[in-house]
Amino acid sequence: MGVNSFDEWSPLREVVVGSAAGYDAHELDLSFRLFFTAFDDFAGQRTMPIAARYTEELCEDVEELVTALQQAGVTVHRPRARRGTSEIRTPAWRSTTTPALNIRDQAIILGDEIVETAPQVRARYFENDLLKPVFAHYFERGARWTSMPRPVMADTSFDLTRAHDRAMDPGHALPVDGGMAGADTGAGGGVEMMFDAAQCLRLGRDLLVNVSAAHHALGARWLGRHLGERFRVHLMRGLDNNHIDTQVLPLRPGTLLLRGPHVLDHLPEPLRRWDTIYVPEPDLREFPSYGAQDLPLTGLYIDMNVLSLDESTVIVNSQAPRLVKALETRGFTVVPVRHRHRRLFAGGFHCFTLDTVRAGSGPEDYF
Repeated sequence: MGVNSFDEWSPLREVVVGSAAGYDAHELDLSFRLFFTAFDDFAGQRTMPIAARYTEELCEDVEELVTALQQAGVTVHRPRARRGTSEIRTPAWRSTTTPALNIRDQAIILGDEIVETAPQVRARYFENDLLKPVFAHYFERGARWTSMPRPVMADTSFDLTRAHDRAMDPGHALPVDGGMAGADTGAGGGVEMMFDAAQCLRLGRDLLVNVSAAHHALGARWLGRHLGERFRVHLMRGLDNNHIDTQVLPLRPGTLLLRGPHVLDHLPEPLRRWDTIYVPEPDLREFPSYGAQDLPLTGLYIDMNVLSLDESTVIVNSQAPRLVKALETRGFTVVPVRHRHRRLFAGGFHCFTLDTVRAGSGPEDYF
């Protein structure tokens, strides 16, 4: 069998788990600053080193996740590790590639198809090359394999609306990579299609898609045309500036994990009737303390980024005890796995994994 995954909760059989090896810095270029809204932080600084201790501890935690999955009977695949510093240079920009850690960001499994999406951060442009052996393995087993069009990612490719809005405030400078505008992009030299797979959640025949920028909208339009009648695409506008899975995650048919009641207004009407579990308000004491030269990339709700093994079993960060208790109170079996530096590396267990085979029989209609 090739890939087979239509939702977020059917019994998990095979999964890819990302690798943090070699993650030693963030590239603070235009695309990074736009994605993480760090318009004025570390002004004039091009790279932000990551302390080796943090990466070593992250690698330990990722291996604990692999062990937990294997003990649950799940087959685990891994990407190739990034070795050394891999410089990227195109006619439009230069950067340094990141390891394939948050692998759900760059690919989505839709039934029997792998869809690679168009990156939003330049440093991630060739990240999926580290996953090519895994994807080739599934292709040989019968999977379909598609790539969204690759963007040029020149300065003019990005929707700068939010950056301009922020720059209106005193002390906030609009980020530019002057001298790397590259080439005309998009229709008539405008915004390009850039869209992360982690903007999507799968619920059988229905696909929830978060859109908060013009380049997201282009990616969502491509995805809708590509899928045709196979899936129903529901757009949720402005739910989150980045990814959907720190706002809402379906845990099983009829139950949603939500960041808060405000999310309900963004959901399709059928989902508003589902049971809801609200994430307990985060406690800063559950997170490590960092210094002035460390760069937390996510908010405190990152721990809701859980991974379902089946409709009743969820892998949850052991460092979030109140979330563990909230899920157990609602009848879920929780598999606790440690994840210390989730804010520094912008991902949780859902981000770190790509569930390639689940035991669901097909695109069920849960609406």
